[in-house]
Amino acid sequence: MFSNKYVKQRIEKAEELNKLGLQPYENRVERDCLATEFIEKFNYVRDLENRRDEEKSCKLIGRIKFLRLMGKASFMKIEDSSGTIQIYVSRDRVGADWFKDLKKIVEVGDLIEVEGFPFVTKTDELSVNISSFRVVTKAIAPLPEKYHGLQDKELRYRQRYLDMIMNPDVRDTFKMRSQIVSIIRHFFENRGFLEVETPMLHPIAGGANARPFITHHNALDVNRFLRIAPELYLKRLLVGGFDAVFEINRNFRNEGMDHTHNPEFTMLEYYWAYHRYEDIMKLTEDLFDDLFEKLNLNRTLPVEEQSIDFSTPFQKIPYVEAITTIGEVPVEVANDREAIIKYLEERDLELPANKSLGYLQAELFDNFVEDKLINPTFITEFPIDISPLARRSNEDSQKADRFELFIAGNEISNGFSELNDPIDQYERFKAQLEGKDSGDDEAHDMDEDYIKALMYGMPPAAGQGIGIDRLVMLLTNESSIRDVLLFPAMKPQHHELDNFEKIYEQHEGEK
Repeated sequence: MFSNKYVKQRIEKAEELNKLGLQPYENRVERDCLATEFIEKFNYVRDLENRRDEEKSCKLIGRIKFLRLMGKASFMKIEDSSGTIQIYVSRDRVGADWFKDLKKIVEVGDLIEVEGFPFVTKTDELSVNISSFRVVTKAIAPLPEKYHGLQDKELRYRQRYLDMIMNPDVRDTFKMRSQIVSIIRHFFENRGFLEVETPMLHPIAGGANARPFITHHNALDVNRFLRIAPELYLKRLLVGGFDAVFEINRNFRNEGMDHTHNPEFTMLEYYWAYHRYEDIMKLTEDLFDDLFEKLNLNRTLPVEEQSIDFSTPFQKIPYVEAITTIGEVPVEVANDREAIIKYLEERDLELPANKSLGYLQAELFDNFVEDKLINPTFITEFPIDISPLARRSNEDSQKADRFELFIAGNEISNGFSELNDPIDQYERFKAQLEGKDSGDDEAHDMDEDYIKALMYGMPPAAGQGIGIDRLVMLLTNESSIRDVLLFPAMKPQHHELDNFEKIYEQHEGEK
């Protein structure tokens, strides 16, 4: 890592700074303004006759992104969290000795502190004419060459810090992600919901159909599961007397990775006593209205190659109707277990481990419907046997009072009226265990303490989980979940130093 010739050269320059009595990793720094603040504050200089104001002074700190060294003057561009600004260095103002040392020691990538006055160059660029200058952090790894930047997607994900240095617009995505989470948080707080935190380590994996990560607690000598969902703990809080709770936090699922799946991901889950799933659908529409208003977004957004209309209310279609009308599966097939099996086999599609009617219908839905749901669509009336925590419909006991929201061919949320009958819940957990025994490794385990909580009486309620990462993907028009996660999960590399060598090869090409 430190043996590369370019790194060695930069280490030598850091040592030169030490010899000059200067810290290559200074901690005592001052900054009066950011780059964009400087430009806004001193833009009036353009209207002055001499186009400079030597009476004003400002200190800035930024990373050198461009450096052009000349005989008696040099130009740099430094970048901070707000943007870039040009720096003009004159030998006469900083001193001949320091100007000479600067040319030998300073390089692209270094973080520097400068102080100077505003002026406008002959090329009409508002710049900083500096009187003092110092390195506050010496970068000993060279940045990729400036012409091609950092294009390698995998390297960008593995070294997000470098990605953001070379591609500042990436930071905009994560700023918007932070805004989205903040808007969501205030949306629920303003409606009387209480934000809570529930355990990440669970004694039983429950709350969703998913394969968990397993770890071991040494002091208790017991296995624990990284949570796949907070649902069962949040609903315990309804039993305890809270009327409305929400949590924004991480879930973990030991499953495959693709453009919409990461093993750890962020979910919003909330539960609302004395409300039904229809109320949750309306609240979801209100949430989207709030997001679009606060983010100042157009109601029609590009998502990859599609244009999606986010106008509310969203379309609502029952589950089996979607299979027959959107998926174009014959009606006589969609409601017949044996007919579905034959239909799937004829198309060389894999059969689920659990071959109940609901699970078979889910295969039809996944294969023939989901990717066709482009504009926001609520799918309702899910089969009860794939909805182990949802309340049965009063009109049809084989259906659940449940919905899922689909946008751009992806599930964005899952919500339902909550099952609060402890006996019914116990029987459904038992059925899930039977499915587990027959090969369904994503089925729920029996959570007897949750059943006990229901026995004390949970009020009628409804709840929903919304995938924050997928929501951010939609609102920022990113095609991969990795583009909205600061540090996505990546396949291990046998030779991690290869990443460094790629950068050095690019740097050598620039030289």
